[in-house]
Amino acid sequence: MADFNEREKAFEAKFKLDQELRFKATARRNKLLGVWAAQMMGLNELESESYSKEVIKSDFEKPGDDDVLQKVLTDLQGKEIDISEKELRQKMDDLLEVAIGQVQTED
Repeated sequence: MADFNEREKAFEAKFKLDQELRFKATARRNKLLGVWAAQMMGLNELESESYSKEVIKSDFEKPGDDDVLQKVLTDLQGKEIDISEKELRQKMDDLLEVAIGQVQTED
């Protein structure tokens, strides 16, 4: 029985760590996405930093990535930057991989 309890605790600890990693990686991805989109829109460094914070905050509006996607897509299209939802989703996926790598090397 002790082995079972130890395995359960280890599983719970791994689950918690995985969730923390996912949260950090998603926030990092959103920051990277904000910086990328700011560059696409021609924003300066200060505006880029502010915009990336807006993108991070937008992720707390609804569960999932759709709130971030819609914010950035709307902003890019508002600046007449031709990008499809599919292309933006791919960019988000690519940046998530980068963010995961960055978060993993920090810990």
